[in-house]
Amino acid sequence: MPLLIGALAHPLLRMRLAPEAVKAAPLNGKLQGGAMAGLKLAGFPGLIPGEGHIPAWDSPWTDELRRYARIFGLTPRDIDGRDVLGLDDDLGHGAWQPELAAAMADWVLDRLRDKPPEAIRPRLPMIAGWIASRMRAEAETRHLPKLGPSGDDRVRHAAWDEPYGDYFSVESHVLHQRRHRGDWSPDMRRAVFVSGDATVVLPWDPVRDRVMLIDQFRAGPVARGDAQPWLYETVAGRVDAGETPEQAALREGIEEAGLAISRLIPGPQNYPSPGMLAEYLYLFIGIADLPDDAAGFGGLEIEDEDIRSHVVARSELTRIALAGELRNGPLLTLALWFELNIDRIRAELDDSPTA
Repeated sequence: MPLLIGALAHPLLRMRLAPEAVKAAPLNGKLQGGAMAGLKLAGFPGLIPGEGHIPAWDSPWTDELRRYARIFGLTPRDIDGRDVLGLDDDLGHGAWQPELAAAMADWVLDRLRDKPPEAIRPRLPMIAGWIASRMRAEAETRHLPKLGPSGDDRVRHAAWDEPYGDYFSVESHVLHQRRHRGDWSPDMRRAVFVSGDATVVLPWDPVRDRVMLIDQFRAGPVARGDAQPWLYETVAGRVDAGETPEQAALREGIEEAGLAISRLIPGPQNYPSPGMLAEYLYLFIGIADLPDDAAGFGGLEIEDEDIRSHVVARSELTRIALAGELRNGPLLTLALWFELNIDRIRAELDDSPTA
C-alpha cells in the first residue's frame, strides 16, 4: 500500500486517484521543488531529510493511481520502511499549480484512456501546454462581447477522438451548434490541429528605431510546394505549462535571438486560422537594445532550430509589409499594428518612470 505525499496528497489529485485514501502519520523531512508535478516526467519534488513533517495518506493501488504512476514514471521509494509515492528528483523552484495538474490528470486518464502510457509519456509537456491554454481560454474570454446565438447552451459535444497524437495532435470533434435562427445543426464533424498557445514578440530598439527579424526553415511552405520555405519571421514560441505568455516571450527572446527584453508592450491577440487551428497567439513589442552587431545566429539545437537574425530599420519593416514581402501572418499583423500605434507607444514610453 503506497504512502501518498506532496502533489498526490493534494485533495484535487488524491480524490481523483485514490478516493479511499486515509490520513497517515506524517513523513519526516521536507519537500523541495515539484513545480511541474503532474505536468511532465521527473517533475515531482525531491525529499530533503531532516526536520519537518510532510502530510501523508495511505492508499490502496487503484486502477487510476497505478495508470497515473506509470504515465509519469512514479515508483514507490522506501523511506524509513514506508513505500512512498510522489517523489522524484526535481529540486527546482517555482509554484505548483494544483488546478492545472488536476486537469492534466483528468485529460490523460479520461481522454487518453485507450493509449498506452509509453505513448503518452513523451507527449506530456505538449499536453500540459494544451491543458493550460484551455484554462486560459476559459478565464480570458469571459469579458468579451458575446457573438452568435443568445443563451449559454450553444454548443453540444457528441463525440471526441484523437486520430493523431505526437508533438502536435489532431482532434476529431462531432458537434452540434445552435444556429442563429435558434434551431440546432445536425452532426458536424470537425478536425482541429492542436498546438497550444504561442507568443510572438518583435524586438524593437526605440532609441535607434530598429527591429529584429529572423528567418528560418518552415515545413508548411514545403508541404505546399513553395520554393521559398525560409520566411521573415520574428521571435516566437510555445507557451509552456506553468508560464505566462509574457514569461514565454522573454524566454524566447533569449533562446532564439540572445536578447534580454526589458519590457513588453501587448499587441493584438488572435486565432490565426480558427476554422482548423486551436492555436491562439499573444503578440508583443519587446523593448531591446539592438546595436549593429546584434544580428547573428540562434535557436535551440535540441529542437532542430537554425535561426538567423537581421536588424533593420522600423521604416524598412513597414515598407516590406506594405509591399507584400512579409508572408508570415503573425509578423505581418504585428508590423501593421505597430505602424498604426507607434505614436501612442512612444508617448507611453516617454511617460514611463524608467524612460
